[in-house]
Amino acid sequence: MAVLSETLLSDRICFKIRYEGQTPDHSRARRARLSGWRLILLIKCFMIARIFNAKTKTVSIAALVVGIANFFSYLLGLLRDNLLANFLPNTKADVYWAAFRVPDFIYGILITGGVTAAFLPVFASYFQKNYQRSQRLFQEVFMLFFWALVVLSLLVFIAAPFLVNWTLPGFHYEQKTQAITLMRIMLVSPILLGASAIFSGVLQYLNLFFIFALSPILYNIGILIGILLFYPLWGLNGLGAGVALGAFLHFFVQIFASIKAGFMPALFVPVKEKEGLIKIFRLMVPRMLSAGAYQINLIVITAIASLLAAGSIKVFNLANNIYCAPIGLVGLSFALAAFPSLSKEYANGQKEKFLDIFLSIFNRILFFILPLSAFLFILRAHLVRLFYGTRIAQGSYFGWWETRLTASSLGVLSLSLFAACLIPFLSRAFFSLHNTITPLKISIFSIALNIALSFALTYLLAQPTLLHQWLTSFLKLNNLTNIAVLGLSIALSLSTFFQFFLLLGALNKKITGLNIIGIIKIFGILFLCSLLAALVVYAVLHITALFLPTARVWGLFLQTSIAFLLGSIVYFYLTFLLGFSEPKIIWRYLTKIRYAIL
Repeated sequence: MAVLSETLLSDRICFKIRYEGQTPDHSRARRARLSGWRLILLIKCFMIARIFNAKTKTVSIAALVVGIANFFSYLLGLLRDNLLANFLPNTKADVYWAAFRVPDFIYGILITGGVTAAFLPVFASYFQKNYQRSQRLFQEVFMLFFWALVVLSLLVFIAAPFLVNWTLPGFHYEQKTQAITLMRIMLVSPILLGASAIFSGVLQYLNLFFIFALSPILYNIGILIGILLFYPLWGLNGLGAGVALGAFLHFFVQIFASIKAGFMPALFVPVKEKEGLIKIFRLMVPRMLSAGAYQINLIVITAIASLLAAGSIKVFNLANNIYCAPIGLVGLSFALAAFPSLSKEYANGQKEKFLDIFLSIFNRILFFILPLSAFLFILRAHLVRLFYGTRIAQGSYFGWWETRLTASSLGVLSLSLFAACLIPFLSRAFFSLHNTITPLKISIFSIALNIALSFALTYLLAQPTLLHQWLTSFLKLNNLTNIAVLGLSIALSLSTFFQFFLLLGALNKKITGLNIIGIIKIFGILFLCSLLAALVVYAVLHITALFLPTARVWGLFLQTSIAFLLGSIVYFYLTFLLGFSEPKIIWRYLTKIRYAIL
């Protein structure tokens, strides 16, 4: 049979050769080249598959992989926000960001605040004891949360007109209609991202960090495709399709890695691991409540912003996105890294070691974030112009009004940056003490304060009050009469301070020997060093403005980079003279990198 097949194949090849006027030698050479290309392609596919399924062998490598991926994800996020700021008129941009809120609410409550935190520890205990039971637990969790997300999304799909009328009272009829359609399209994303989050838990435990780190990058790529390709074709609906595509890519890249690792998702399985599911649910409840309060806070802020001038939602979100970047890169990273050590020392009854770790990480976060907060305030206009004012593609919907208000909002938010970065760490300290109620209560109080202040301050800043006049003068907003959106940033900063001080005070009562006086002393020293470094940044900006063309992107970038670099050098030099260990550690790392390159 094989000989017959080869004969028939040979006859077909000879017929093709005669038909094309080629000789058998030419055909054999052509087949050899094709075989070579096929072999190269096969080898490349195999190498890519090995990279995708590679396990990170140490915590440092895992942190490096995730850190690099987060950096690229933030860069893509900036590109996304730049295109949205320039492509969309203010009214459409407001609709886009407002339509995100309810789908984010679903995802935030069930996944970010719930299963992401609760699934991994329970899954880990099952995996160590019994592999088959861990597979069943995975399938049951996937099934329950997938269908919960589907049901919630269907309910929101039906109730979308009511929800839009309730959460966006300031939108006119056309904006509300667009928001309803866009929200319904975006409801695909919490389902796919929710399922993907469960895969992420498994991949993290199995040290498959490459795929886990790649998924947010693909999510942003999907949104960029929506902006660049779908929006010109379908308008705002195209942006919703881009979000859905990004969520699908986030899901798609992780499902195969999960299946290859032996964890096949299932939509219909009998519930057998009731004990594990109950544990997950118990761990979820307090964090779900906290996440729900936070998401409600964002919805209320968006509702208030919808009552203000067109573009207010856009301005607040663009400023908040820059503000949140250091919180994620510094505050959350330190909090997640310290949490296992804090939990271990508390469980072992090592109170002194617990305090040593806590104070060390607390001071280190202060060390890095206080100068960053000061620099962010001084460089607020430069960063906004670089990130959003630079036109990567054609578009002119981010003008001088948007630039000044976004920069001012960022400046107000930057004042509370150190508090915002320390809140995740303080919350993890409570979690390590097996106390989730105290952070939850403080979070709810802070959110209630933020909502009340948002209403009050936006109202006051909409009137010609003394606060309006002082803020206009302080932030150099002359000739801008409508600055009510700044009330949202002021309210968020004040409530962040409130939450930080309440958490620190409650922790001081919980743990004796916290040494608040020592913390205040360190804060004062670092604050003065940051202030002096910020003055250097301010001076460098004025000096370089004399000879650099800051109206051009390269000139503005060079001016900002020089000012930031010199300010950082001054800060590190001052702290080195005062005996802080961080400058030595940074210098050691830089030396290693230099030798590695050379």
